[in-house]
Amino acid sequence: MINEQIRDREVRLIGVDGEQLGIMSARDAMKHAREANLDLVKIAPQAKPPVCKILDYGKYRYEMARREKEARKKQKTIEVKEIRFSPNIDTNDLNTKVNQAKKFISAGNKVKVAVRFRGREMTHTAVGRKILDDFAQLLSEVAVVDKPPKMEGRSMVMFLSEKRG
Repeated sequence: MINEQIRDREVRLIGVDGEQLGIMSARDAMKHAREANLDLVKIAPQAKPPVCKILDYGKYRYEMARREKEARKKQKTIEVKEIRFSPNIDTNDLNTKVNQAKKFISAGNKVKVAVRFRGREMTHTAVGRKILDDFAQLLSEVAVVDKPPKMEGRSMVMFLSEKRG
């Protein structure tokens, strides 16, 4: 809130240089702001009494937008990469998938490993669980199991993430 939008009876005012001007009515605070040819901006509305500061609102908004942009730049988005296979996968194919998962994990992504069961394969879910356990064992030096193997419809799913420490 800025200038006339501030309807509080009393506010704690901070001056242009950051010095405390004390608690006063919102009208007096507006007078101080007008004298300095700047805006009165409410910076802490939840405080008792609310804290207002005398500053250039346009410049303040620009600074806030720049800070937000910088914070977004520094954020690392973690993607979830998926690796699928069937219960009758061969060892060499499994090793290829393990190498692919290592690449994903070293890049800082999480890996969703799914074994898809089709038709009569649904009766042999224990085979799928064993494959997922072996997969986790092969990746144990770089990854840790986030969520253990669990049936979701016709697939058994497990999540892996980077090992910390």
